[in-house]
Amino acid sequence: MSTRREFVTQLAGGAVSAASLAGAASGAPKVSDRVRFGLIGAGDRGTQIFRAALNCPNAEVVAVADVYTRRLEHAKSLAPNAATYKEYRRLLDDKSIDAVLIAAPHHQHAPIFVAAIEAGKDVYVEKTMAFNPEHARQMKQAYTGSNRVVQVGSQATSGPAVAQVRELHTPARMGTITAIHTHHYRNSRDGGWNRPIPADCDLQHVDWIAWEGDRPHREFDPNRYMHWRFFWDYSGGNVFENMVHQVIFWYKTMDLDIPRTVTMGAGNYLSPEMEVPDTYDVAMDHGTLLFSWNSMFGNRYYGETTDELLGNKGTVTRFEDESVTYEPQGKGEHPTTPKRSAGTSDEHLTQAHMNNFFDCVRSRKQPNCPFELGYRSAIACRMALESYRMGRAVKWDKDREDIV
Repeated sequence: MSTRREFVTQLAGGAVSAASLAGAASGAPKVSDRVRFGLIGAGDRGTQIFRAALNCPNAEVVAVADVYTRRLEHAKSLAPNAATYKEYRRLLDDKSIDAVLIAAPHHQHAPIFVAAIEAGKDVYVEKTMAFNPEHARQMKQAYTGSNRVVQVGSQATSGPAVAQVRELHTPARMGTITAIHTHHYRNSRDGGWNRPIPADCDLQHVDWIAWEGDRPHREFDPNRYMHWRFFWDYSGGNVFENMVHQVIFWYKTMDLDIPRTVTMGAGNYLSPEMEVPDTYDVAMDHGTLLFSWNSMFGNRYYGETTDELLGNKGTVTRFEDESVTYEPQGKGEHPTTPKRSAGTSDEHLTQAHMNNFFDCVRSRKQPNCPFELGYRSAIACRMALESYRMGRAVKWDKDREDIV
């Protein structure tokens, strides 16, 4: 049975040679080269990371691909010289493109990722990296030994809280850590995911069959296309949207593996237009500690992304703005107001994360959120969804690389 360290070593099979041969032999751009990139998926998040990429030094957009012509027109307004394609494989056929940014819906990540790796491109892929274990296996097979740089789009891993938490969670300060408590609360019955449906969202302007990918075929429905986050066929709900960010952060800072078992209770109490839940409670057993996450769309008293690392000597708290506090255990409750580190904005984190990706494309170093971190977090999140849908606790079979 493989360990996480063995998995990382396996994935890195060709990384040393890529670093030492960066240049023509590995197909990687030289350190001083301008990185030429393309965007696949120009929706809301795609536009956000596109703007960040356009702001990166020594990077040049070549092309944008999206199944919806309206989004191609918007991308063209941001980058007039970029070529536009409804078929992403035409973008990948351009041998002048060094790297691609993938911001398509979750169910499309794997086929686009595999095609991009096979085309010799470095890849920035939005979270959640893989839709299910089958997709994760496909992505792993394509990536292993490819010498490609892969950054998963969880921007907090490029923020200051990573180093601050690592500095604070020492045995002297924390003692024995047995729990990580995280949550994500909004007061918006559809999670804030509701979008207006443009008049031109129709079969004339949307390549519906290409967009469906390997999902069950259904007749075109503009509501289904615009609100894909509502539907199990394409989405993991808020587990894939926001729990994954918190999982990635703590998996990185605590070096956690895929959990032993996961249970999830959930329900949809306010949002009948969605198939996915609007209220969640997840417990992940990692052997030495319990990682919990809860979320709802009917109250924001606790806010978004306030995480607590709990040890018998102290508590580290990470806030929504990526500021961090440490408080030692005392005789009383909250005897002092802990000093809070400086925070930052999500826009700043996204820019830093994109800068890190392009820097690693040039240097061939490992980025802040590499493939194996995206893999572990995607599996953990999918385990939560499968627990809810099966109505029982689930485990990860490392040999089969599947949820049981």
